[in-house]
Amino acid sequence: MWRNWTGDQVCTPRHRVSPASVDEVASVVVSAAARGDVVRVVGAGHAFGDNVVTDGTLVSLDRLSGLLDVDPATGLVRVAAGTRLYAVNELLDAHGLALANLGDINVQSVAGAISTATHGTGAAFGNLATFVESMEIVTAAGDVVELDGDDLRAGRVSVGALGVVTAYTLRTVPAFRLRERRDRMPLVTVLRDFDAFADGSDHFEFFVFPYADRALTKQLERTQDLAQPGSERRAYFDEVILENKVLDLICRAGRRFPSQVPRLNRLVTSVASPSEKVNVGHKVFSSPREVRFTESEWAFPREVLPEVLPRILRVAEQHGVNFPIEVRVVAADSESMLSPSYGRATAYVAVHAYQGMPWQAYFAAVQAIGVEYAARPHWGKRHTLDAAELSGRYPEWDSFQAVRRRLDPAGVFANDHVRRIFG
Repeated sequence: MWRNWTGDQVCTPRHRVSPASVDEVASVVVSAAARGDVVRVVGAGHAFGDNVVTDGTLVSLDRLSGLLDVDPATGLVRVAAGTRLYAVNELLDAHGLALANLGDINVQSVAGAISTATHGTGAAFGNLATFVESMEIVTAAGDVVELDGDDLRAGRVSVGALGVVTAYTLRTVPAFRLRERRDRMPLVTVLRDFDAFADGSDHFEFFVFPYADRALTKQLERTQDLAQPGSERRAYFDEVILENKVLDLICRAGRRFPSQVPRLNRLVTSVASPSEKVNVGHKVFSSPREVRFTESEWAFPREVLPEVLPRILRVAEQHGVNFPIEVRVVAADSESMLSPSYGRATAYVAVHAYQGMPWQAYFAAVQAIGVEYAARPHWGKRHTLDAAELSGRYPEWDSFQAVRRRLDPAGVFANDHVRRIFG
């Protein structure tokens, strides 16, 4: 039996395999197709939807790991698709290189993060897929193909529907340090000056708990300053004690005593206080996530965020939610046909539900707001939109489908999830 990180997606595939080479991947795919199995690929299991669930063949990329090539002159690196992001960061750091931006979780596989358009925050930065210069996949026929042109633009964000990704060539930048400033400020101020915050920092994001009137902000700036002595102790308090231990206790209490959720949410917000640290970029971007939850996230046109967020907060309060809402910004891009930030500056709004808490009605109500504003769902998180509803949100939808029909004409990689979102 396989379970995702949250523990709420489960499947019992007939075959679980962990190939150690590209040739083994090709052999696995050909054999599975001959049996009529649906092939899905799993990395770290951090998708919240049923992306990889199959009763056929489940392929783990764990043994396809490591840095395959480095070109210091161009900054291009070749990475095996199963490499965890934290390992990529450490390997690049040893060469004086880094990814220009990262999300706040670093345990996903490279393939899982990129193929779902996982992102960090920063008005001038795209999602992780925008770093992909080229990529290698194994098609349904067992062919090993280096994608280029429109095939590459389809393949960057494809939710595993085109084949098994085995390697990426990524664009990197020289390694850098970040100064992180955390603060607590009135939500009305953050929303009023949202554009100034978003454009005035290299990387800006904020969290807000339902029922609380203050937001917890985080601003990151590139710096030449050295790491600050003692800042790691404060970071441990913020990221481990407050964001994990205290949050877990608060959530458990709210699950046990729902009537106390408003008071508890305001309490945990009040505990946070301003702080600052400087460290290597990838160590600042990423934070530990020990509290288990499920999540839905929507890519809104950035300009509607100040109007949308109060509506989502009201929905969260109607459902007694005891988990923060997260807001991040991403640059417009056209690197990927199915990028949620395709063609528009984007504000991502992520909603969460603590383990054991009801989420279906809450997420459905948030999705309804997303639909109203033509928001696009994060491909690795919960939503119930189907191909008919999604197609109109992506200008190059038909072009993606043409690539998919050519590379996987029989639907070898199409489980129920893929059939729902792509047809």
